[in-house]
Amino acid sequence: MNRSNRSRAAMAGVSLALASTAVMAHPGHDAATVGASLWAGLLHPFTGMDHLLAMAGVGVWSALGANSPRETLRMPFAFVALMLAGAALGLCGLALPLVEPMIAASLVAIGLLVALRARLPAWAGMAIAGGFAVFHGYAHGAELPATAGALPAALAYVGGFTVATMALHLSGIGLGAALRRQAGWLARVAGAGVALYGVGLMVA
Repeated sequence: MNRSNRSRAAMAGVSLALASTAVMAHPGHDAATVGASLWAGLLHPFTGMDHLLAMAGVGVWSALGANSPRETLRMPFAFVALMLAGAALGLCGLALPLVEPMIAASLVAIGLLVALRARLPAWAGMAIAGGFAVFHGYAHGAELPATAGALPAALAYVGGFTVATMALHLSGIGLGAALRRQAGWLARVAGAGVALYGVGLMVA
């Protein structure tokens, strides 16, 4: 793929990520996730722009600031691990305060970090990504369909949204790598857009 095509692909990815700004946090998730299954879990992160933008944003931020492929995967790994911890809390019915505000705050923080192309120590980036992931995971777990009466169905659902999360991280990493090489200004615009979206969720 030549430079022109890569730039167009990056711009298309950013446009798609920012296109659905009318979608609010979590209302509609349950309607879109019918039954507890692997398929329902795979779909769940794609049924709300809050999850989609946060997960893709973590991948973009990782790619923009990493100096090696190993570093690129640290923040996504922390996000997935602590997302599963949060999901366990939700599945167990334990209370976690401020879930929706923290999900909105994650978009503001991740968006700003992308826009600023912030380079933080690895532990700090993992702490930020993982800390917010707990709330995203809790939302996933708490929204497990009521039809999930059996453990295998619940595990399939969890496995589904875990795979979807990793796919979004990898998509973000690919987009971030393209933006880093070819169109750094687009990263700033996209990050600012995600942050503004998060602010919109906070005041809605």
